[in-house]
Parts: sequence; structure tokens; C-alpha cells
Amino acid sequence: MFKRITLFLLTNLAVLALVSIVMAIFGVTPSTFAGLLVFAALFGFGGSLISLFLSKWTAKRFSGAQVIEQPRNEVERWLVETVRRQAQAAGIGMPEVAVYDAPEINAFATGANRNNALVAVSTGLLRAMDRDEAEAVLAHEVSHVANGDMVTMALLQGVLNTFVIVLARVVARALSNYMGRDMGGIAYFAVVFVLDMIFGLFASMIAMWFSRQREFRADAGGAALAGKPKMIAALERLAQNHGQNTLPKQIAAFGISGGIGHGLKRLLMSHPPLEERIAALRNAQPETLRQGVVA
Repeated sequence: MFKRITLFLLTNLAVLALVSIVMAIFGVTPSTFAGLLVFAALFGFGGSLISLFLSKWTAKRFSGAQVIEQPRNEVERWLVETVRRQAQAAGIGMPEVAVYDAPEINAFATGANRNNALVAVSTGLLRAMDRDEAEAVLAHEVSHVANGDMVTMALLQGVLNTFVIVLARVVARALSNYMGRDMGGIAYFAVVFVLDMIFGLFASMIAMWFSRQREFRADAGGAALAGKPKMIAALERLAQNHGQNTLPKQIAAFGISGGIGHGLKRLLMSHPPLEERIAALRNAQPETLRQGVVA
């Protein structure tokens, strides 16, 4: 079901739809390619950067994550100290540590930069995983932060949005010339809107491909920080969850566990299948693990 399409697909299509609507309302049609490129970059990167800078606030709001200000029990103390130790090993600032209420085994990391991030785990993870497995999951999320994955994804989305905005309008103008008559007003913007959606879908496939690659790297980073056996055990425990993911779609791409998909849906998955991640980690060489986290 397409309910599990991630934040980046939804953000991409929403930004492109907004661009078309705004341009239609105000009759904006850049007269030169340079003007179009500047206009597209402003809109394309604008939405992605706003999403990036609001990512921590959005994650807390939609997941209900409660930041641990002062540990109230031994589990919270262990969470904070484990993340602190891993952050120091990865060479990043101490992230905020939070817990959110959900039955699944999951965790996520987000934030606008490596030194101002958020790492959150579900109550389901704390109930179902032992300390070694939970340590590996935290290491995976810290690796995402250390590798700057949130920033990279935002920049990639901005480039893709810009490309789609420009390409849709260039193709619409080419179709108009091919037909031998100038499409104006509503007709032109209707064609552009449809092209935005079509090209936006393909752009999202590229973004999701990159997201899947970063998961392999974060698994390697988790293994480097917590130990390869612990990381494999954590992924095997996640596999028992059968792809369950109740994270709100606004932050689903940031979780350690994604959904299950086949065919076209697989192209829109933010996470590779867990069996592929486990196999890749089993076959990973020590050098690959060291490259999984930027120290």
C-alpha cells in the first residue's frame, strides 16, 4: 500500500504542486532559461532546507518523542550514557536522546547538523531488545548523524526538485512548439502540473535509492561503534518484526526499520530489506566497517 511512501516522496510532490499552483495564480512564466533555473532553485531547495531545519521539531511532534532532560531511571541513564560514548567515538556533538511510545522495534535520528541532532528509540525497542542489540541500534543512528545523512538527503532532494521544476517546464514548452500553437493560461499550467507529478515520482525513486544506500553504510557504522555481532543480532531481531513500522510517514525515512515492498513499491522504499542488510553486514570487511562512520 502506498501509505508507506516516505516523507521525501510526499515533500517532493507537495513542493512541486505548490510551485505549479503559485505560478498559475500569479501568472509567473520565467522568460529565460536562466530565470527559470534561479526560480526553480529557490523553490526546489527552499522546501528541502525548511524541512531540514524543522526536522527535530517535526520528529518530536509527530512521534510524540519525549527528550530525556534528566534520567529518571536506570534505563534512561543507560541510553544517555551509551549515546554520549558513541557520539564521542564518532566525533560529533552530544545529540538529544528521546523515547517515544510505539509497539514496534524502531529508532530514528534527525537534525539539521552533526552537532545538534536527535536520537530517539521506541518503547517497543526497549521492551524487546537486550542491551547489546539496543546498543547496536543506537550506534546505527549515531552513524547516520555522524555521516550527515539528513543534510545530504535534504541537498539531494533540493537538486532533484530543481531538476524536476526546470524539466517539466522545458518539456511543456517543447510540446507547445511541437503542436504548432502556444499553450497559454490554464492549459499550459495543467500540463506542467502533470509533468511535475510524473517527473517528481521518478526523482523520488532516485532519493529513495540513495536512502537505501545510506542504510547499508549506517549498518557498517553501527558495527564499527558497537561491534559486528551486536549489529547483526539487532538486525535479526528487527527482521522478526516483519517490517512493522508505525512511525508517522513524516519521519518514516529516518527510522532504522522500514516496510516491506516488492515490484514498483520497492523503488519507493527508504530502507533495503532486512535480509539484504544482514547479508551485506556478514560479508563486510573491517575496512568497510570503519568507513561506515565519519570520525
